[in-house]
Amino acid sequence: MREFSADYLDRTRRGMWADSRAALADLSLSSRQRVLDVGCGTGELTAVLAEETGGTVVGVDADTELLTTARDRSRDGIDGYAAGDAVRLPFAADSFDLVVCQALLVNLPEPPAALREFARVSRDLVAAVEPDNADVAVSSTVETEASLEAEARAAFVDGVATDVTTADLTETFAAAGLSAVSTRRYHHEKRVTPPYSETDLEGATRKATGAALASHETELRRALSPTAYDDLRQRWRAMGRDVVEQMQTDDYERVEVVPFDVTVGRV
Repeated sequence: MREFSADYLDRTRRGMWADSRAALADLSLSSRQRVLDVGCGTGELTAVLAEETGGTVVGVDADTELLTTARDRSRDGIDGYAAGDAVRLPFAADSFDLVVCQALLVNLPEPPAALREFARVSRDLVAAVEPDNADVAVSSTVETEASLEAEARAAFVDGVATDVTTADLTETFAAAGLSAVSTRRYHHEKRVTPPYSETDLEGATRKATGAALASHETELRRALSPTAYDDLRQRWRAMGRDVVEQMQTDDYERVEVVPFDVTVGRV
């Protein structure tokens, strides 16, 4: 399974569900008594679940450092966090009436195995909120940014060891023995406009130094030759310098839209 830092999760999940939670309607959160968030990371979705349900919410993750961050943020309504593997959850059968994950299955080598484990500990619903990384849309005032990101994303998809493009998990849910499957699409929109936040400025610096690209270097090098990777990195850093330059005059704007499918099945 791929590993992620708390900073990465903060950058990619910040603001998700802030404006609309309609795509979570089929989870019937207001009626849930016990909810488990698997692969909870630093607890962003866990907090949303706690806000929307009147019952108990528990987060579980295999990364104890991420769990430490989640605990330190101590959001109200969360019963607690536990260390555990998605395919070997540390809970008895039928412990929850909803088991949910976000951006987890696309990073697992065998998603059906995790879904079967979710079904074991749930007595009612299982849900997955998964991105379609092949359908991300980017627009930018820097002319080269959208095309470079599309190029890097295509190489990443080719080089990553799991299927990060299959957001629609209807068949996978059915194969795991889950019935009454429904799917709703949610678009997570991330905007960068002036006045720029510290996170925006940090993101521009990461582009200009190549750090943003380097965070996926392992996957990119699997798909690209050394020469092709170095060429992409050089063009990426030049794009980043253009971003920094436009920010200095408050001219830079960027919009990224990541589609997520919320798939729900009944045990």
